[in-house]
Amino acid sequence: MNFIIRPETPADIAGIHALTAAAFANAEHSSHTEQYIVDALRARGELTLSLLAERDGLVAGHVAVSPVTLSNDHPGWYGLGPISVAPALQGQGIGSALMQAALAALQSRGARGCVLLGDPDYYRRFGFRAEAGLVLPGVPAAYFQALCWQPPVPEAEVAYSPAFDAQG
Repeated sequence: MNFIIRPETPADIAGIHALTAAAFANAEHSSHTEQYIVDALRARGELTLSLLAERDGLVAGHVAVSPVTLSNDHPGWYGLGPISVAPALQGQGIGSALMQAALAALQSRGARGCVLLGDPDYYRRFGFRAEAGLVLPGVPAAYFQALCWQPPVPEAEVAYSPAFDAQG
């Protein structure tokens, strides 16, 4: 499959919104607000990374990365997500390519680590794992995972941006 990964431009915003809504429309463990979360992160100036996969001039996938706050004030940590791939194109490597590009970009910026909420079986392949001391209150520990580039892994509660409460 031919696609390119690049940063978003203002011309991509509507396509990212539509793609994200479509990607999560039938997701079982979704609040179905992911497109509003991306919009709110952008509006708050908190999209550290907004990368898209483009195929034939269309948005085929997107990943958002934003800063997270740790209760012990440990700086340099980010949250990855939402990550979306057009339903008809899932399972073709777009999501993996977006993950790898986002993680490489974070490392090149000197990030200490990255957290995400998702399927442990999927994200393990990128090095993510549940860390006992790093928690997101109210979330099952197995689904909140971290990837630490500058050990040790901090012991702290993680808080995402208020943009993650966006409802539309």
